[in-house]
Amino acid sequence: MQEIWRLSATELAALIGARKLSAREATQAALDRLDAVNPAINAVIDHRPDESRARADAVDAAFKRGDDVGPLAGVPVTVKVNVDQQGFATTNGVTLQRDLIAASNNPVVDNLLKAGAVIVGRTNTPAFSYRWFTANKLHGETLNPRDPSITPGGSSGGAAAALTAGIGHIAHGTDIAGSVRYPAYACGVHGLRPTLGRIAAYNASSPERAICPQISAVSGPLARTIADLRLALAVLSQPDARDPWWVPAPLQGPPREKRAALCVAPDDLAVVPEVREAVIDAGRRLEAAGWAVEQIDATPPLREAAELQAQFWLGDGYRGMLDAAEREGDEGALACLNGNRAREITDATTLSRLLVRRATLTRGWEMFFQRYAVLLMPVSGELPFPQRLDLKDDASFKRVWAAQMPQVGIPFVGLPGLTVSTGLVGRVPVGVQLVAGRYREDLCLLAGEAIEAGGTPPSPIDPVQ
Repeated sequence: MQEIWRLSATELAALIGARKLSAREATQAALDRLDAVNPAINAVIDHRPDESRARADAVDAAFKRGDDVGPLAGVPVTVKVNVDQQGFATTNGVTLQRDLIAASNNPVVDNLLKAGAVIVGRTNTPAFSYRWFTANKLHGETLNPRDPSITPGGSSGGAAAALTAGIGHIAHGTDIAGSVRYPAYACGVHGLRPTLGRIAAYNASSPERAICPQISAVSGPLARTIADLRLALAVLSQPDARDPWWVPAPLQGPPREKRAALCVAPDDLAVVPEVREAVIDAGRRLEAAGWAVEQIDATPPLREAAELQAQFWLGDGYRGMLDAAEREGDEGALACLNGNRAREITDATTLSRLLVRRATLTRGWEMFFQRYAVLLMPVSGELPFPQRLDLKDDASFKRVWAAQMPQVGIPFVGLPGLTVSTGLVGRVPVGVQLVAGRYREDLCLLAGEAIEAGGTPPSPIDPVQ
């Protein structure tokens, strides 16, 4: 048998369920792998091995009693450090929250535990989860296991890096503007941003969130296979009354014709040749799997949606965010906020107009998905950025934000998005993004499986030094 930490979550769950492996063995393998590779990448910034082993022993004991242990029984997973896990600090990458100890679990943690998973670590995020790079004053910088000269992505950079290096079999992340999809892209794994309301989330340790994160920030899984994403989505989407936005939508929607739209450069996005070829190649993979693929020149408005999402996210309550970032003194957070100063919302009329426009844009996208089951397009206009590119100068900061437009626009109109990693350019990952109508993650995953079948980067890997 291959090393335990190399197995997919689906494979590992089947072996543990068949009693060919114990939860304790799987957990110890994950902890050993963490010890071996985490010092090189700094992806996991907090973990308690004795608690993880005790959890695994409890799963094994439940098996012996004949209890229903859940679909992830004994599978090691990680959770991002911006969600509550009882007894741990919900730091969100800032020193200001280093002593913010959670008294209860976020629903995503509870749902993982109810499914039998073993949490083996908490993963790094940029300060306030603001950047597409992962570094902060409290926990330090996370490196990409495939190439330390490029970003591991952000804000779920620790999640993607840990998963890629074999620390855990599923990783939890969060996404308000690409924070699941971009780290998956940068590290060469897969990541799903579900529809708002699909996965319940709530941090009792923190004040109620502003309206933008309430209606566009979501938790979602990262995994090394599409099958593992499907499994994780089913586990994480269980109901929880603490999230008023949770929706009891079925995981499987009505059958649709396998018809995909392919747009290489939505809203005139500047796209490098390697990204263009990845999207076209993914279209060929879909066609080989029996999909009808229609190349289109334009999607419904995406650039406008991205601009409004950035304003909604960073402009509403801007002064309070800036004050917190200044007190923290984090250069990445300050670069993000200072670079978006012009987007500050200063009056209720502006916010009202933004929300009115959101309804119009969302309607247009939903009508688009009456014709197509999925949209295939870039995750980013560029390959994963050089590490710390956004801090180099003003032109580089603008370059980063311009390339990320396909990710930023999707949360504004409330749609699910899936990053599928498709290959390597040298040792730099490349992939594509699939988008579908609301609560049609199943269509993203269906198309994602067809694209995945054409090849993905090897994973997990030993970190490149």
